[in-house]
Amino acid sequence: MDSISPYVAGIFLSYGAFLIAIASPGPNVLAVIGTSMAVNRQSGLALAMGVATGTLTWAMLTAVGLSALLATYASAILIIKVFGGLYLLWLAYKSFRSAASAHDIDVNELAGGRRTTWGYARRGYIIQMTNPKAALAWIAIISLGLAPDAPLWVAGAIVIGTFILSVVIHLIYALVFSTPTMVRIYGHARRVIQGTLGTFFGFAGFRLLTDRGGVWDAR
Repeated sequence: MDSISPYVAGIFLSYGAFLIAIASPGPNVLAVIGTSMAVNRQSGLALAMGVATGTLTWAMLTAVGLSALLATYASAILIIKVFGGLYLLWLAYKSFRSAASAHDIDVNELAGGRRTTWGYARRGYIIQMTNPKAALAWIAIISLGLAPDAPLWVAGAIVIGTFILSVVIHLIYALVFSTPTMVRIYGHARRVIQGTLGTFFGFAGFRLLTDRGGVWDAR
């Protein structure tokens, strides 16, 4: 049986990168918040579940693709880590730039009129799957915990863990940010949050670019 300990740190780093990523409002998060505020919590929750399902799809596609690539070309991990590290450093730059900006978050209702509960869930899935940055983000997130010799359960743990986190966090957004007051509170703390995000992205990007072992172990 494969030892678990050499892979645990990488898996949790992938979880951390994912949590930090969804702490920064993107199109999916803003859609959930806007729907909860402008329509109702039920619609916001439905949209959140659609987004979380899209997260699961992206995670599965990326994990399967990277696992298959590494099984055939183990040396490809270097290219993947360099690519992922550079993308994380780019996210760090954007987070620091956002922290320096006085512009607040924009929360609006989805275009296209009101929908059924299923319609909001479907719309959430579409929003997540058509996000042009999602593929880049998932390559960076999963490459933090995946290595050429990693057993299949490592990719599975990353996929399942991030899906659970996505469900919980997006549902919290739908519940908590269903009032303008919470949006204002978040707006006041936005610069601190973005600065924290930038620090983490910078750390994760640097580790990916300097990690030569492929696995976060204690050698």
